[in-house]
Amino acid sequence: MGKALDPDWAAQQNQEFQESRANHIARNAVTATNVMQAARDTSVMRTYHDTYGISISKTGDITNQRQSGRCWMFSAFNVARHAAMDYLDVDTFEFSQAYGMFYDKLEKANAMLERIIETKDLPYDDRSVCEILDNGMSDGGYYSFAMNLISKWGLVPKSAMPETAASKNSSEMDAQLNRLLHRDAGILRKAYKDGASEELLESQKGDMLDEVYRVLAICLGEPPAKFDLEVEVGPNCKAEESKIQEVTPKPEHEDAKDSKPKRILRDFDITPLEFASHYAPFDPNDYVDLVSMPGDARPYGHAYHLTLTDSVVDGKPNHLLNVKSEELDKAAIASLKAGVPVSFSCDVMQQFPRHIEDYKYILSTDGIDLDGLFNVEFKMDRASMIDMRETSLTHAMTFEGV
Repeated sequence: MGKALDPDWAAQQNQEFQESRANHIARNAVTATNVMQAARDTSVMRTYHDTYGISISKTGDITNQRQSGRCWMFSAFNVARHAAMDYLDVDTFEFSQAYGMFYDKLEKANAMLERIIETKDLPYDDRSVCEILDNGMSDGGYYSFAMNLISKWGLVPKSAMPETAASKNSSEMDAQLNRLLHRDAGILRKAYKDGASEELLESQKGDMLDEVYRVLAICLGEPPAKFDLEVEVGPNCKAEESKIQEVTPKPEHEDAKDSKPKRILRDFDITPLEFASHYAPFDPNDYVDLVSMPGDARPYGHAYHLTLTDSVVDGKPNHLLNVKSEELDKAAIASLKAGVPVSFSCDVMQQFPRHIEDYKYILSTDGIDLDGLFNVEFKMDRASMIDMRETSLTHAMTFEGV
C-alpha cells in the first residue's frame, strides 16, 4: 500500500468483510448492544464470586464521588476513616470530602501560580508551561495529595461540611476556576515581561488567591475553622469518658422499653487538626507509594518523582517506588492481613463493563473477549502500553479484602 488510501483497496475490504458469516454476527451484535456487551464472555463471568479469604473487619458504608474526579480523595479518606471507626467503635463513618476538596483546589491554585512564576522565562508554548496550564486545576490527584491535606488542614466529619451541587458535579466550578487561573497566568507572565520583580509577582499572586478563595467558598461553602463534634459511639470507644454521655430514651415513648441507652460523644469547638489528631489516630506520613511500571527507561527498585504534579507547595513530594507487580500483591495482602485497607489506582478504562447489568463493577482482563469479537489481536505488553500512551492510572479505589 502506498501513502494514500486506495479506493480499490477499500472496495476489496468491503467485499471480503461481507463474505464472512462471523463478521455478520459480530456486526449485528455490536450495532445492537455496543462493544463491551457483545464481547462479554459469560463462561468466565460465572467463575467470579464476591467472597474474600482476607478482609477488613469494618468497611463502612460505600461513599460516592458523584460526577467529580475526587476518586483519589475518597480512596485515601476510606483508608483514614478505618482508624476513626476503630477509635469510635462505630460500623461506619465518613469524612467531609467537600472540606478536602476546598483546600485541594486552593492548594492547587497556589501551586499552579507558583509554577507560572517559576517558568516565567520560558515561552508560553514550552512543554512545561503547557502542562501547567492544561492540568493545573483538575479534580484528579494521588494518595500523597490527600496525605498532605490531612497533615496541613486536618479532617472534619461530613456533617460539618456536607456535599454541595458543585462538589457532586464539579465541571462548572472547575471551568470557572480554570478560566480565572488562565487569566492570572497571563497577567503574571505579562507583568514579568514588563519588568515586575519576583516580590511584586508574589504579591499579585496573593491577590489572585483571594479571588480563588471567594469562588471556592461560593461553590463549596466556607470551611469550618472550628466545629462541634456530636456522634453516637460504641461501648469500646477510646475517647475520654468525660466527653461521652449516655442518653436513655424517655419512658413515655412507646418503643423505649426495647431501646438501649445510646452513648453520645460530644466535643465542642475543636479544630479540624484537633479532630484528625484525636479521633482519627492515623499517621498521614506513615506510608509508601508503590507502582509497577515496566520498561527499559523505568528500572525497578528506583523511586520516581512525578514532576509538576505536587499539589501542596512545601508538602511531601509525589514519589513512587517502582517494583514488580508481584511486590504490589505481596504488599497489599500484608496490609490487609494487618487490618489496614489499601488505597490503589489502576486503569479502569481497560475492559471495564460497568454498564452491563449482569457483569457490573468487575475489573477483569479475561472476561471481555475483544480479540474474538473483532478477530484482531489487541494484546500489548505493559511496557509498550505505557510507552505508547495506551494506559495510565484512571481511577483510585480501596482494597478491603482479597
